[in-house]
Amino acid sequence: MDETIRQARRWVIKIGSALLTNDGAGLNHAGLKDWAEQIARLRESGREVVLVSSGAVAEGMTRLGWKQRPKAIHELQAAAAVGQMGLIQAYESRFREHGLHSAQILLTHDDMTNRKRYLNARSSLRTLLDLGVIPVVNENDTVAIDEIRFGDNDTLAALVANLVDADALLLLTDQPGLFDADPRMNDQAQLIPQANADDDALLDFAGESASQLSLGGMRTKVMAARRAARSGTHTIIAAGREPGVIRRVADGERLGTRIVASRKPVTARKQWIASHMRPKGEIVVDKGAAKALAECGSLLPVGVISASGDFVRGDAVRCMDSEGQPLACGLINYDLEEVRKIIGKPSRQIEAILGYVDEPELIHRDNMALY
Repeated sequence: MDETIRQARRWVIKIGSALLTNDGAGLNHAGLKDWAEQIARLRESGREVVLVSSGAVAEGMTRLGWKQRPKAIHELQAAAAVGQMGLIQAYESRFREHGLHSAQILLTHDDMTNRKRYLNARSSLRTLLDLGVIPVVNENDTVAIDEIRFGDNDTLAALVANLVDADALLLLTDQPGLFDADPRMNDQAQLIPQANADDDALLDFAGESASQLSLGGMRTKVMAARRAARSGTHTIIAAGREPGVIRRVADGERLGTRIVASRKPVTARKQWIASHMRPKGEIVVDKGAAKALAECGSLLPVGVISASGDFVRGDAVRCMDSEGQPLACGLINYDLEEVRKIIGKPSRQIEAILGYVDEPELIHRDNMALY
């Protein structure tokens, strides 16, 4: 695994708000200078880097003199707009010291779920990398509302890794990595040096939510590692304040926690389908259909138990097992009301029931991404 990391050519590096803003006390200019220098060294060694950066809202609050994070969406958007100026200005000046150009990329969830915009973002990022530019990616908080938010930049970083087919994703945080217990409550807690992305035990170690400060928001990072693994991307969770952390990780040194992509990469189209974090509906399937999906089969109406939501043909729909566990996300071939009419029926009866038949499957395996 050390050699795999050393040979990783395309990197996505995410720096969290606590690191960038000195835990909310304004931009960490000393840290920015150090990280920019390390990224410049990566570029000199032939690696490509996409930087995913938090910190716009926190920097905006500092510039506006706000002591407490506002709750009103328009005030958060205003803080993001002000803070983004300072954030990008800081990055641009630091990278220029090393003769590097940088570019600002602001994304929303809609940019990832709309097929045309997804492909445009993919082309833009790849072109910038080809030109030797450092793309600096952030969520477009100035216009984002709850319905179109990624929710956290760990998720955004994973989706960017999928977008550019990154070899490695480095999540820099204020914690040394993922532990097998809360290190503040258990002095016997051990750092997990390496694990597979599909190991369900990681979610137990990470805690129930991203807001659990005791584990540094590790659940979002584990989920991000799983998303990144779809494109064959290996993830490293490491302490951003560790001296030379970027350079040392890229050189193969064992720092933090490595989460290994253990599956074969899925196609770019299936990565796009999997990026639909807010599908338009849900379909519950029986055990036979769940087994078929796990074996990369298509979803037939005969294996469906129920359907809910507000979807039409072509929308993304999540497939669940009878115990409520998500199995897959796919593009549906029929509207919700049509699906409800053919639930549990063999495909040969679709035409008799609906008066027409479009496809024998509700979701074809080529239009489905497994979780």
